[in-house]
Amino acid sequence: MAEFVHLHTHSDYSLLGGACRIHDLVQKVRHLGMRACALTDHGNLFGAIEFYQAALSAGVKPIIGMEACVAPGSLHEKKDAPGMRDSSHHLTLLCRNEMGYRNLLKLTSISHREGFYHQPRIDREVLAEHHEGLIALSGCPHSEFARALKSDQMDKALRCAADYRDIMGSGNYYLEIHNHGLSDGKVLLEGALSVSKELGIKVVATNNCHYLNKDDARAHDALLAISSGKRLEEEERTRYPTPEFYVKSPEEMAALFPDLPEALRTSLEISEKCNVELFFDRVKYADPIPKHVMTRLDHELGVIGNMGFAGYFLIVWDLRRFALEADIRVGPGRGSAAGSLVSYLLGITSIDPLRYDLIFERFLNPSRKEMPDIDLDFAGDDRQAVMDYIREKYGQENVAQIITFGKMKARAVLRDVGRVLGIPLGEVDALAKKVPQVLDITLRDAIRMEPEIQKEVESDPRKKELWEISLKLEGMNRHASKHASGIVISDRPLDEVVPVYMMDEDEVTQFDMNILTRLGMLKIDVLGLEMLSVLSRAIRLI
Repeated sequence: MAEFVHLHTHSDYSLLGGACRIHDLVQKVRHLGMRACALTDHGNLFGAIEFYQAALSAGVKPIIGMEACVAPGSLHEKKDAPGMRDSSHHLTLLCRNEMGYRNLLKLTSISHREGFYHQPRIDREVLAEHHEGLIALSGCPHSEFARALKSDQMDKALRCAADYRDIMGSGNYYLEIHNHGLSDGKVLLEGALSVSKELGIKVVATNNCHYLNKDDARAHDALLAISSGKRLEEEERTRYPTPEFYVKSPEEMAALFPDLPEALRTSLEISEKCNVELFFDRVKYADPIPKHVMTRLDHELGVIGNMGFAGYFLIVWDLRRFALEADIRVGPGRGSAAGSLVSYLLGITSIDPLRYDLIFERFLNPSRKEMPDIDLDFAGDDRQAVMDYIREKYGQENVAQIITFGKMKARAVLRDVGRVLGIPLGEVDALAKKVPQVLDITLRDAIRMEPEIQKEVESDPRKKELWEISLKLEGMNRHASKHASGIVISDRPLDEVVPVYMMDEDEVTQFDMNILTRLGMLKIDVLGLEMLSVLSRAIRLI
């Protein structure tokens, strides 16, 4: 029985480029009997934690990675390179250990902060500085190594492979080979085998998966057309020439490389090298908080200290103190926080919980792993002043806004797919309006609730295809944006604990609010005309 591990896969967090939902990807890998799987989205770690936890839950070993873009020269050179559409080469990076994970956080953050030009980019110098704990695969046909082979520059390919081998260190660089039935496939395979033999660098088979099943190729093609703003029928657009970029079984991969079983075994070797262990719901803060003699206070301080939330209370206290001193309108803490004597004595809340017999455990209970939640109220027109204070007080490098992801929802996905299929807007819009206006409704729900949709879809082959493709793409991530006012505060440079992404010249986390919470970051909801959400860093990675 063949054994194989996918080391080059893309989820829908490769925005409008990948069409694998993380849960479905993990379940298919498990169903196919593979012991591990890597996630290597384009230039980001958006889905890394979701993938990590989903894989572990399914009994699949998660390998955190990224398909990086490497500038041909310095990442600071923002100019087009001859013959390169996006001015960068692709390189597959995988985390071997916790140091590798931290370095990948740094690399993706640098690629967005400093290297962005068409794509987030790193360069060889930055990679050399942050290579420890990482494994590199030479990459897809858009890699520097593959481009040299395709242009019949064997000397350049040899130099490229030798350079990356030296940067990554012995045993941490592999030559990636594929078989997608492409016209240049034979040149790339033979070239990689030749370089492998000459330099003693192992080859590893991958499949550069962008969608789950072979019959998803059409839906993925529609996704690419949506991304480029083109119609499916247009020739001049990004497309994948064969329907082979799906999550294949070990047997299918073995059939693609019948003479190279060692290339499949190498995928297992790499998988065994990659062992990242992340810890969740563990927090650490050691701020000294004054002790009082009252039994209730001793109890609360004990719970707060044991659960590691002292810093959280002090940050909330500090924000309210600043607002009052700066004559910014701010309300007292609301919600279950009113049951905390510590909150009352710090001035966060204004009600004495002892006087009204309020229960502390409704706010913070050591038997549960729920994070404390304190609500403050700022007026919307004072929001920027509060945010400016946060950045000044805690350091620009320690503060970032929080990312959110827009999904391809029922009506919207119909309109997106209808446009790329070339169906007249009026017809698509009429169909979309038949989807009931119910919160979070899905297309499957809609067709059950509205019989007219079923009739229309079944009577028109164009709309049938529209509906089928939309079903495959519905719910996938479409774009990234900034949380209305979410902010992360860290006690160290933020890119040491979470990857950073640039958006409209502002830094945002690559992990969304839900993932940050899973990582043990503490949430304070500061609600007013607009919302300011502050997360104090409380994460332990080792």
